[in-house]
Amino acid sequence: MNKIKVAVFGCGAIAQRRHIPEYAENEHVELVAFADPNLERAQEMVDLYGGKAYASYEEILANEEIDAVSVCTPNYLHAPMTIAAANAGKHVLVEKPMACSIEEAEQMIEAAQKNNVYLMVGHNQRLMPPHVKAKEILDSGKLGKVLTFRTSFGHPGPEAWSVDGADSWFFRKEEAIMGAMGDLGVHKSDFIRYLLNDEVADVASFIGTLHKEGTEVDDNATCLLRMKSGAIGTLVASWTQYKGGDNSTILWCENGVMKIGTVHGNEVIVELTDGTVETYEVGMMSTNEKQVPSGVIDAFVESITTNTPPTISGEEGLRAVKVILGAFESQKTGRVVQL
Repeated sequence: MNKIKVAVFGCGAIAQRRHIPEYAENEHVELVAFADPNLERAQEMVDLYGGKAYASYEEILANEEIDAVSVCTPNYLHAPMTIAAANAGKHVLVEKPMACSIEEAEQMIEAAQKNNVYLMVGHNQRLMPPHVKAKEILDSGKLGKVLTFRTSFGHPGPEAWSVDGADSWFFRKEEAIMGAMGDLGVHKSDFIRYLLNDEVADVASFIGTLHKEGTEVDDNATCLLRMKSGAIGTLVASWTQYKGGDNSTILWCENGVMKIGTVHGNEVIVELTDGTVETYEVGMMSTNEKQVPSGVIDAFVESITTNTPPTISGEEGLRAVKVILGAFESQKTGRVVQL
């Protein structure tokens, strides 16, 4: 079988630490081109992985024979790059949040459908081993109905993660559009929907900039969610968890409680009302400090090689975006927002 020829748009942290090395490890992929306005950054990737460096994604689409692209750029570029690539007949894996508005996300989905290519969103929370196990346990029915929950994602902020540190685009509102909610909150809005096999019906939120000086984007959010099933819970996104960052979820159910990643990050703990306690150590969740394979790249490649639409589709990405946009509307209006 011919290898899938892949180009990467944007050569920052997420591309360097996840997309590019995971493509390089996949036997079905040939990395052929990298684009970054900082041409030296793109050339560094070429020096490591081969291919050719470009200063713009338009040059790649005009000059390279490729099958698929990863869009690993500031948020405001996700939509135009995805649409251009889809219109050029390329499959697209776009980082989250897939778009900064509902209209953009719908245009991305439409472009992929019109050109008969796949659009996948990089919501890697679904694929982390503890989350896969938690989904399996919940779907088994042993815990019964989910009644309440909390899900949280926090770390010290992009300055320790981004290749540009404190000067990162993450802090520039015109490029990021949104802060911790776009970076972390959208992961959790996708994950809780997926885990509960449910949709968010109502959202109320407090979103603000509490500690990151000199930026207009949010660094903290606490949201109250009511699901269509009636379950209620909280979603937290934070860039100010300077010690002991969090990526945990707890579900209180009819027959007990399930704790995901609450102790060491690699475990699922089930405590049943009959006194039974089950602990599953199933593998680590990736963190900024300790990278483990995300599963996203392999899933994207498998969709292409098997001609199977991705499960983390553009439509799924749009549903996650709608939740965080509803949260921003709640913060702005002081009201509960119905989705």
